[in-house]
Amino acid sequence: MNKKVLIAPLNWGLGHATRCIPIINALIGQGFDPVIASDGAALSLLRKEFPTLQTEELPSYNIEYAKKGSNFKLKMLLNSPKIAHAISAEKKATKKILASDDFYGIISDNRMGVRNKRVPSVFITHQLTVLSGKTTSISTKLHNKYIKKFDVCWVPDMADDPNLSGELGHPKKPTIPVTYLGPLSRFNYQNLPKKYDIMVLLSGPEPQRTMLEEKLLQEFEKSDKEIVFVRGVIEASHKTYVKDNITIHNYLTGTALENTINSSNIIISRSGYTTVMDLAKLKKKAFFIPTPGQFEQEYLAERLTTKKLVPSCKQHEFTLKQLYDLNTYKGLSSFSTDIDYGELFHFFQSK
Repeated sequence: MNKKVLIAPLNWGLGHATRCIPIINALIGQGFDPVIASDGAALSLLRKEFPTLQTEELPSYNIEYAKKGSNFKLKMLLNSPKIAHAISAEKKATKKILASDDFYGIISDNRMGVRNKRVPSVFITHQLTVLSGKTTSISTKLHNKYIKKFDVCWVPDMADDPNLSGELGHPKKPTIPVTYLGPLSRFNYQNLPKKYDIMVLLSGPEPQRTMLEEKLLQEFEKSDKEIVFVRGVIEASHKTYVKDNITIHNYLTGTALENTINSSNIIISRSGYTTVMDLAKLKKKAFFIPTPGQFEQEYLAERLTTKKLVPSCKQHEFTLKQLYDLNTYKGLSSFSTDIDYGELFHFFQSK
């Protein structure tokens, strides 16, 4: 008898999907049958990573970022009716999926409507504090209201110092009981010969993903360094272009992406939390450019820069000169932690 577990990452950039990869592999290793549910690029990526697994399409949140960071909060406010509708729609879609077979559990990575009272339901988040400037207390309270509807909350970080998420995953006055997993990453460190001086790792909602890509391509045309771009655009097939000293991939997955990161000296990327976890696991020197107006990424970038681990700057300020003092920063390093998935998944055996 199959022990099906529905695993549903949010399609908001690729981070939610990619940090579910080690969990999906662990489910398989523990004798469960993962069913992947998402939409858009996140679903496409996981279908490429796990071509033999059952997948289901969920309603899209259709989130777009503002072109100006100062308009981010307004844009999100305007998006809120759309998000509320998507949560309601994905709740109905989840009910339909669960009716098709006997499920042992649900793991939702930030999809607030993917839960069910009859099935043990887990919510994964690193944001117990949802930073939004002056409205942080309101956004946090609203987010926690949804989390409390789940049976269990998993936070992919260390419970104590040192940790990666800071106040995001460690609120001063916690109101929700959580299980700290330790950082999640699909990658493994290898000391490979260095092929590239700089790797640019892009992802995230439009139009900001494209705006950063165009900015960096323009800057690196002036450089004589060996550079590789991974655009984070999930298409039907893998494509590679070479222009002088710059190699451009529309996307990379699995071992190809792991090897490219391991064989690059410096990584330039957004400061999304999953990227921070991955680069810590791979012990990388990095430079972060947070998405304009996204408080979470700005907080993580500023925190790591203050700790002299990773330098960062605002998107419009980036030039090649920003990389000159990178060697004065320590870089990221892994928190060695082994997740006891057998114990973790025992929750689903209560069915």
